Amino acid sequence: MDAKRGYVPEDERNFSPEAMNTMRTASRHIAYLLNEGYDLKQAAVFVGNHFLLSERQRLAIMRSVASGQQLADRKMKLRPVNEMAGQEVWVDGFNIIITLEVLLSNSLLFECMDGTIRDLAALRGTYRLIPETKEAVRLMFSVLQEAGAGKINILLDEPVSNSGRLKALIADVAEEDHCSFDLDIQILRDVDRALYRKEYVITSDSVILDHCVSWVNLTAECMKRRAGHPLRVWH
Repeated sequence: MDAKRGYVPEDERNFSPEAMNTMRTASRHIAYLLNEGYDLKQAAVFVGNHFLLSERQRLAIMRSVASGQQLADRKMKLRPVNEMAGQEVWVDGFNIIITLEVLLSNSLLFECMDGTIRDLAALRGTYRLIPETKEAVRLMFSVLQEAGAGKINILLDEPVSNSGRLKALIADVAEEDHCSFDLDIQILRDVDRALYRKEYVITSDSVILDHCVSWVNLTAECMKRRAGHPLRVWH
C-alpha cells in the first residue's frame, strides 16, 4: 500500500531552499499577471518556462496563489471553526481526507495565500485506503465534534475508485468514536456542483471556495493541532 501519500523523491530538489527562493519570485510574477486578468494556467506556463520550473513546482504555485479579488471574496466568506456549533456542515470528502492523509504521512503541504492547506497528491481518480486513512477521518471528526457541528454531510466522488470503501470506513469511525452529530455520507457524480451555494463548506478546492456561500478552514485547524510545518512558495 502507498503509506506515504503525496511523497515524491524529487521533491527534496524541487523544494530545496534555493528552489524555494526562485519559486517565490515566480509566484510574485504569476500573482501580478492574475491581477491583470491573465488565466492562471497560461501565466504559470509563461512564468514557469522563464524560471525553468518543474511540473511539481508549477503545480505548487498554481495551488498557492490567487488574485486579489479571489482572496477578498474567500476571506469574506470564511467562518471560524467555533461557528459550526449546531450548523449543518458540508464536507468535500476526498479533498479533505487526502490532505489529512498527506499531513499524517509527513509529506509536503503548502500554506496558500487564501489560508488553506493544499497538497500535491494529484490522485486523478485513483484512490486507495492507506494506514493513515482512519486516523485522518478521526482527526477530521475530532474538530467537528469539539466545534459542536449539528449535521455532517460528507460527499464523495463516485468516479473515484474505492469511494464505497471509504464511505464504509468513515461510517465505522463515527460508530467506533461514538460521534454525537448526525452523519450523512453520499457518493455523487458531481461533488463540486453539489457544494455550490452551500453554507459551512469544508474544502480547499478553489473553484468550490469561489462558488459556496461560506466555508470553514478545517485543514488549517488540523495542521495547527498536529504542529505541522507547511511550505510557503509565495511572498
